[in-house]
Amino acid sequence: MKEKVKKALEKVRPMLQQDGGDIELVDVDEDKGIVKVNLTGACKGCPISQMTLKAGIERYLQSEIPEVNSVEEA
Repeated sequence: MKEKVKKALEKVRPMLQQDGGDIELVDVDEDKGIVKVNLTGACKGCPISQMTLKAGIERYLQSEIPEVNSVEEA
């Protein structure tokens, strides 16, 4: 599952980089389906970063990888 997550995040990364941000994969808990990431650059501390994380990244990962239950900031 970790490799699938890495590949999916590579598809999301350019959108974040357009706004001066980026994303780092920290951990994947395959048993619970939890993906932990760090938002970096302009995304770190951005007031809408949680919306980006949940409504954007989490939703996309869940559509690509059904085993993903949640995406959290590490």
